[in-house]
Amino acid sequence: MLFASMLALGALIGFVGAGGAGVTIALLTVGFHVPIHTALAVALASMVFTMLSGTISHFRQHEVLVKTGAIMGAGGIAGAYLGANFSNIVPSAILSAITGIMLASSALTLYIKMYQAEWLGRHIKIRQEPLTGRKLWIYGIAIGLFMGFLSGAFGIGAAAYIQLALMVVFGVPLLQTIGTCMMVILPISAAGGLSYLFNGRLDFPIFIQTLAGLMIGAWFGAKMTHLAPLPLLRVFIVGMPAVGGLVMILFH
Repeated sequence: MLFASMLALGALIGFVGAGGAGVTIALLTVGFHVPIHTALAVALASMVFTMLSGTISHFRQHEVLVKTGAIMGAGGIAGAYLGANFSNIVPSAILSAITGIMLASSALTLYIKMYQAEWLGRHIKIRQEPLTGRKLWIYGIAIGLFMGFLSGAFGIGAAAYIQLALMVVFGVPLLQTIGTCMMVILPISAAGGLSYLFNGRLDFPIFIQTLAGLMIGAWFGAKMTHLAPLPLLRVFIVGMPAVGGLVMILFH
């Protein structure tokens, strides 16, 4: 049942083109009663493989700003380590509720990006050229540390926040935000997954079933993306983390 459910979820994730770490956590905890710490460990460890393939694909298409991604990723490694160790001492009920809130806030961020782009442009100044020099290092390490902590502590990939930061703070062009974001999340998920492993939170049978289901399902789901109208894709992109967050808040 776990593998079949992850196969279906993977197909949906591949169809939408979103990471789905938060929805994976919600399905594991609420649907299969997996302890929240184990669910976080499985989600982060699974993201390593999906982000690796995605980063390589975008890099081949010249859609990754390597230096920016490497600097943010370096800060993210430290943040993910701290976040995973923080999560390890937080009671399960509290951790589930906070994770649900973070997932819902991610959905809100995606909604603003998808449906309120004009409002966002009026209220937030988008940097027009890539950030360089000392500021790139200072902002990159600091923001990477913060994003890594969120991912390590609550298991979400924080992709919505990272993409927004890349555009607003670092001046990364829109077409390169997705690939650069994946590059940032890759070391974050690896560091967080290893930290949970060392803390004894990673359940390998659950991890293998989850990873296999997500990867196989995503491959088939991605084949259907071009057939879907853009408005439908937008609904799913925003709706998936929104539903996952509400489920975790209500049923944690």
